[in-house]
Amino acid sequence: MFKLKEHNTNVFTELSAGFTTFLTMMYIVPVNGFILADAGLPMEAVVTATALITILATLFSGLWSNTPIAMSVGMGLNAYFSYGLVLGMKIPWETALGIVFLSGILFVILSFTNFRVWIMTSIPMNLRRAISAGIGSFIAFIGLKQMGMIVDNPATLVSLGDFSKLEVQIGVIGLILAFTFYSYRIKGAFILSIVITSIIAWTFGVGSFPESYLSAPASIEPILFKLDITSALSLSLLPVIITFLITDMFDTLGTLTGVGTRANLFQENNKDDKSLQKTLEADAMATTAGSLLGVSTTTAFIESASGVEEGGRTGLTAVFTALFFVGTLFMLPLFKAVPGNAIYPVLVVVGVLMFTELGKINFEDSDLATSAGAFLIVILMPLTFSITNGIAAGFLVYTIIKIAKNQYKDLNVGILAITFISFLAFIL
Repeated sequence: MFKLKEHNTNVFTELSAGFTTFLTMMYIVPVNGFILADAGLPMEAVVTATALITILATLFSGLWSNTPIAMSVGMGLNAYFSYGLVLGMKIPWETALGIVFLSGILFVILSFTNFRVWIMTSIPMNLRRAISAGIGSFIAFIGLKQMGMIVDNPATLVSLGDFSKLEVQIGVIGLILAFTFYSYRIKGAFILSIVITSIIAWTFGVGSFPESYLSAPASIEPILFKLDITSALSLSLLPVIITFLITDMFDTLGTLTGVGTRANLFQENNKDDKSLQKTLEADAMATTAGSLLGVSTTTAFIESASGVEEGGRTGLTAVFTALFFVGTLFMLPLFKAVPGNAIYPVLVVVGVLMFTELGKINFEDSDLATSAGAFLIVILMPLTFSITNGIAAGFLVYTIIKIAKNQYKDLNVGILAITFISFLAFIL
């Protein structure tokens, strides 16, 4: 079924690769619980739903596409869901889930067409890299804010936090540990930093040691099928729906490109290779299913690369990863006891990793339109607490400068369509 011999692998190698992928992305279960809880969703239900969608999406991905790609709730869009939509735009979380559902439906429809090729060829690579870097700066800013390392200031808008507070110091320790472990490429670097930081915090009285470590999974009834699709069907929310769609698509394609290069997957010169198309289809269907369970956008995880480095080459790696995640369903007491400042440093490190995409843009050879567009995308996402605003401003400025310089050959239907939607984002 998985064609192990054809991919020069075996069951034991796939098992080892699946466990490695599990260790590197296990952090998403407690982290997503904290992030969506800030939007008002019950953390217990979110933790269970996150584990469930990770199991289901990764299992489906492995069986459907036969690739070692694991899937879970995407970092970046979950932060945008909570802090941009619910807390920033005052959109009820039920409506926000409706937005995720609609973007997922659109992704499902488009994943069965050539839209993927069209959108990738329409939007300049430099702007796509700027979007990734902008999301990185956005979630890093959120992490620093949640840790208290950055606070609001009526005179300067933001200023440095009070580092004499024990909670902030715990966050600094967590940040140092996360950076250190990741720089040494330790398997499970993030979950290891969370565990050690939590123990330090509990020792010094920030939170308390869990009374128990395992329990039955919490019910997801409070968030199951609670999405409000009717309210999401609003013209004013169209730019947000498109933002979720495009960001998920870029995120997934970027991840698959990076992982595929290492595993010799998704080769464009092989017309019989349908794995990319099937992985995109799995991603789209997982996003739609996730919104029904009560979580934000699901996407392919770059942590899948760790399993590939261990030799994982087929969907059996993803199947094993999904099976290992079953254990997280029973770890709620442990996840609930974790202090917030042991969790939020992970957002900062992930943000830094995404921000490095900016280094791939050659600003010396780029024209003003690209430089200005990329700059506004990156700077406005954290400053306005909105991925939508960053993308909208970037594409508007890019198109305006191109038109002003009569460089119409650099504009196409795709860019003009996104520019028009960007215009709607501001006037609506």
